[in-house]
Amino acid sequence: MSVTERDATPPRPLSGVSMRDLLAACAAATAVSTPPRAPEPSAPRTQERKAA
Repeated sequence: MSVTERDATPPRPLSGVSMRDLLAACAAATAVSTPPRAPEPSAPRTQERKAA
């Protein structure tokens, strides 16, 4: 097979995996692996009452 024939062949789609499922899996992996965001310094802090 020559280089031009190989380049003209369209890529095969993944069998059994839809783009929607692939994107959902990527979003889930990102959500699980991303640490929670730190609170912004300008946000008001809540004060807890100490039990006496």
